[in-house]
Amino acid sequence: MNANIRQTSTLAILSLISGVLGWSLLPFLGSIGAVILGHLARSEIRREPDRLDGDGLAVAGLVLGYLSIALGVLFVAAIFLFFGGLVWFAAMFGQ
Repeated sequence: MNANIRQTSTLAILSLISGVLGWSLLPFLGSIGAVILGHLARSEIRREPDRLDGDGLAVAGLVLGYLSIALGVLFVAAIFLFFGGLVWFAAMFGQ
């Protein structure tokens, strides 16, 4: 009986950790790291599917990273629109 033991990809674990850090301690850097490491982990797992496992961890890191980046971009856009609207309002009616 020859058991095939698969190892969890280190990049997948790091992607998940970076994704969690992107929501807590390192908002932008952790998210970028989660996306990069998640894509690297998934390609590594696809190259060696008989030896490596952890695709779910990599996908979870990717989802956390992309969501954090998207919400950050939306937040910055909302700030610019809000303050831009205030400036426009002051310019039009603040005489």
